[in-house]
Amino acid sequence: MNVFRILGDLSHLLAMILLLGKIWRSKCCAGISGKSQILFALVFTTRYLDLFTNFISIYNTVMKVVFLLCAYVTVYMIYGKFRKTFDIENDTFRLEFLLVPVIGLSFLENYSFTPLEILWTFSIYLESVAILPQLFMISKTGEAETITTHYLFFLGLYRALYLANWIRRYQTENFYDQIAVVSGVVQTIFYCDFFYLYVTKGRCWEESMSIVPKEQGRAQAPLC
Repeated sequence: MNVFRILGDLSHLLAMILLLGKIWRSKCCAGISGKSQILFALVFTTRYLDLFTNFISIYNTVMKVVFLLCAYVTVYMIYGKFRKTFDIENDTFRLEFLLVPVIGLSFLENYSFTPLEILWTFSIYLESVAILPQLFMISKTGEAETITTHYLFFLGLYRALYLANWIRRYQTENFYDQIAVVSGVVQTIFYCDFFYLYVTKGRCWEESMSIVPKEQGRAQAPLC
């Protein structure tokens, strides 16, 4: 395991903790796509079924359990504990547009036609597009809270670090996972525009994103 893999995992974990912390402190989940969080929970569930069959390391097992817990706690907070603050009117991305092609591709392109392998492949493909409902929600409302942009930044950083991890593994171990690499590149591309705006414009961009919808949509959006 190289430093890029560890930093990528930590960046991913930090993104999830930031999101959970935001919801818990504000008692509000406005601006957060519940659909994206459901997809991420599905990603972890289908990917980590090997928890019951394969032991790789304590680090690997602990991280898998933590990711699963964070994902399901987030979904519970959005659709359970703080559901009255959930902006369901703007979280309208059609999940079938992602799930149907991902399921089909998982059966067509995989390394082994076995249940666990197909589910693992499904999780890789699904993760590459799971953030789209969140990005669609931001583009629809024109609004992104500071903590939400930080969450997206660290998710994008996680993918970029994993690309570096794969390059490093190819150099040192001659290891190349075509499905993971191609899906990771696709996922990183989705973050590129957001990542550029985050780095170059920062707070100015966040503030300009939030001016119009806060005035126009105040009556419809959940109040926190």
